[in-house]
Amino acid sequence: MYHYDPETALEELKEDGTLPNPVHVRDMMIRAQLDPSHAVGLSRQFHSYQQAFTDAQNVARGILDELVKVHGKS
Repeated sequence: MYHYDPETALEELKEDGTLPNPVHVRDMMIRAQLDPSHAVGLSRQFHSYQQAFTDAQNVARGILDELVKVHGKS
């Protein structure tokens, strides 16, 4: 399960383009036991990732909603 293994998550991203859920990335960061300065840097990056992930989900949801409407009219 990639959500506990950053190496597997990175491999899936490279092979399939599958982005890990931000909750799983957060859990990986917690398990990594980072020193404070490293933790702050990754935390900042994580917040950017979380926002981008949410934005992508919203765009996808809009596209899928439109497709459902079009499919329902067929």
